[in-house]
Amino acid sequence: MISIEFLRYCNLAIDALTIKPGITTITGANGSGKTTFLKICAGITLPDSGTIMIDDIPPRQTEIGWVNEYPDRNILFVNVFDEIASPLRFRRMPCDTIDSSVKACADAMGIAHLLKRAVRELSGGEKMLVSLAAALVHHPKVLVLDEYDSHLDARTMARNEQIIRSSGAEYIIRCTQQMDTVMYSDHLLFFDSGRITCEGTPDQVFPLLKGTAYYPVFWGC
Repeated sequence: MISIEFLRYCNLAIDALTIKPGITTITGANGSGKTTFLKICAGITLPDSGTIMIDDIPPRQTEIGWVNEYPDRNILFVNVFDEIASPLRFRRMPCDTIDSSVKACADAMGIAHLLKRAVRELSGGEKMLVSLAAALVHHPKVLVLDEYDSHLDARTMARNEQIIRSSGAEYIIRCTQQMDTVMYSDHLLFFDSGRITCEGTPDQVFPLLKGTAYYPVFWGC
């Protein structure tokens, strides 16, 4: 389990939270602390106080895949192959293993035709898929996604939803404003002004959001 106790950072304040394996989705208004929370889960940001442990291990000592909402902030290398291969090269894996892993990941995501391309030539959606591939290629224990679906069309999103679910990541923590995506979550957290005001399954949380912009019009139909 992911255990959080008395966590504080800027306006973020979480006294106690447990996240079980599966897909946990976060939603809420802009500025409510969602991205800050995801960065803490990914080990990018350290809290001012309090603790977060992933199966009793700090995030920075855990295999984590991270995808930023803005793909240009994710990407480090000039071409697509090198970008996807980078997590494996940083781990000093054998070249043959790197080559086969990158090709297998790109094939699964439908972007094998991009491997020889320069990243600067890609569209925003293609860059996001490359960032997701780089996050998945090393089979992380935790996959953290910050509104990556905002750059993808519905068809691509549906295909990649299956890839994400079958990635082998024990914990998938994602932020989205797409309510149809939220519906297919094991656990839902609603953030407001740095605090979690609603928590549970989508069926438990959605009725509590009735009358807000986050209440899906199709819920209960």
